[in-house]
Amino acid sequence: MDAPPENSSSDEADETPGEIDEMEESSGVDLDLDAEAGASSFKRGLRAIQEHCRHAPAGPGVYRMLGEDGAVLYVGKAKSLRRRVASYTRLAGHTNRIARMIALTTSMVFASTRTEVEALLLEANLIKQLKPRFNVLLRDDKSFPYILLTSDERGAQLAKHRGARSRQGDYFGPFANVGVVNRTLNALQRAFLLRSCENSFYDNRTRPCLLFQIKRCAGPCTREISLEDYAQLTREARDFLTGKSRTVRELLAKEMNEAAENLEFERAARLRDRIAALAAIQGQQGVNPRNVAEADVFAVHAEAGQFCVEAVFYRACQNWGNRAYFPRADRTLSPDEVLGPFISQFYSERPPPNLILLSHPVEEAALLAEALAEKYGRKTEIHVPRRGEKREMVVDALNNAREALGRRLADSASQMKLLEALGEAFGMDRPPRRVEVYDNSHIMGSNAIGAMIVAGPQGFAKQNYRTFNIKGPVTPGDDYAMMREVLSRRFSRLLKEAQGDSSAPAPDPEAFPQTPDLILIDGGRGQFDAAKSVLAELGVTGVALASIAKGPDRNAGRETFFVEGREPFRLAPRDPALYFMQRLRDEAHRFAIGTHRARRKKDFAKNPLDEIAGVGPARKRALLQAFGTAKAVAAAALADLEKTPGLSASTAKLVFDHFHEKG
Repeated sequence: MDAPPENSSSDEADETPGEIDEMEESSGVDLDLDAEAGASSFKRGLRAIQEHCRHAPAGPGVYRMLGEDGAVLYVGKAKSLRRRVASYTRLAGHTNRIARMIALTTSMVFASTRTEVEALLLEANLIKQLKPRFNVLLRDDKSFPYILLTSDERGAQLAKHRGARSRQGDYFGPFANVGVVNRTLNALQRAFLLRSCENSFYDNRTRPCLLFQIKRCAGPCTREISLEDYAQLTREARDFLTGKSRTVRELLAKEMNEAAENLEFERAARLRDRIAALAAIQGQQGVNPRNVAEADVFAVHAEAGQFCVEAVFYRACQNWGNRAYFPRADRTLSPDEVLGPFISQFYSERPPPNLILLSHPVEEAALLAEALAEKYGRKTEIHVPRRGEKREMVVDALNNAREALGRRLADSASQMKLLEALGEAFGMDRPPRRVEVYDNSHIMGSNAIGAMIVAGPQGFAKQNYRTFNIKGPVTPGDDYAMMREVLSRRFSRLLKEAQGDSSAPAPDPEAFPQTPDLILIDGGRGQFDAAKSVLAELGVTGVALASIAKGPDRNAGRETFFVEGREPFRLAPRDPALYFMQRLRDEAHRFAIGTHRARRKKDFAKNPLDEIAGVGPARKRALLQAFGTAKAVAAAALADLEKTPGLSASTAKLVFDHFHEKG
């Protein structure tokens, strides 16, 4: 949905290569594009686009612009592919962003669709899948949590839900974050006493669980409440979640007063607690609209070449939370040019509400509404309110976007100062943009893993974290060998990828680099020497290396640093660079220990039967039902194994040989 070059015309596709060769700098194209897109590259890109324009379909569809290495640079859709592609072949009038894109283009791919609506949907899917460099990209695309109220004749379950809606029931959401869902579920359980347990747990109860004792469940599993009365609680919960909160509270208040008049004080107290729980839910929802039952609000704010899109979700006349997004977009784009593609990608895999409110008008809003209606089978209105309550909702979201972007910029500025201090501490020519910190974790050589964490101008880049399962034999306590293996695997792969992309264009200078500027090792002289030898063997250059050794008695603030060409040194106790490196080391330690513990826990829970090739879940279940434990299976005689229901003689022999060969 990104806008094409301005003033596009199909007549401009007839320019010849000779005319392109005569192009002067006065043509209006900004050719100050660094080495990656100079004048010659621009002319070469124009020729490639002209060649493909001759074969472009005349109807609607999606086009992809490809670079020399085959990477997708840009994905766009058009009502007429031929006319849209022709708009790129002009000699003048392109923005710097479009000119760079043209200069890097060597080929194009077209996909025809029946309608422009289908082209819009395909474009959004391809952008999310291919992540082109020049498109607006929604980077944080995690699914939202929902509240599920199942339809179950045994008694409805109230639960948190993510992912595909495969279970029968009503889904309420989305909620902006899991914390809001957990707090809401907690209050709903106190208000409506609905079960949260899974069916397998529910079906095997002989007495009510602790939740019944603490008045968080009505106990339908053991019929502490009749299924008819439990169904009434379910209806009340459904009414509340669909917006009939006032009706539910009035009904409960009436029942409480009647119970008090009849001297049923315990029942009245329970109803009072339920009313208080409902009030708590509504209180934590923030400012709720009076006349808007269901809507998503999106407001975009731009500052310092960055964008923030604030999303706020309203359901059942309640505010169900907000989330700030920071999409990747060229700094020359306007807010409305960012908001349109963002909305298209946001709803590519999640159903929209009846109303979407925006802070800026977006191009082709009617087409986007039509595409959402076609995909999800429900009418959606996209609107930019000018007055009234809806405008107030948008203004609130816009203020939140402005504040969120301000905090991000402030954090980035602070992070840059810390990176500058880090570069100065290690004598680097310039501040590092990507710092990789390595640590190992194991217990006497078992479950050995290596961990890499990454930090940059935006803080910890957790999407770039990596773990390495140590493959080679490790002598207990040989951290040097582990470090050599981890760094060898990491930089061998980096070098291989760099050699494979030798013909690729220069990387985007604003993109987060894939190669580190600084490597920080958690360890002393031994780890430092091991890391240095690996980098030397692989021929890695241009990467600074340092290690941080714990101080005497492991005291924080007395760490010793090792850097090539310098004697070991310490930093002043209050030096900001010291605090920053402690944070980096502690984060690497946390990540390594957490991964090691997860792997160790998995090994503890591993069943010896899992190691037998050819014995699947059904046969393992049959063996455990017959013998009780894996230890009993290992001790069983062959004749006893052959009598196991569901096991053939050959499988019984396989199981017997497995344990006796190991013994």
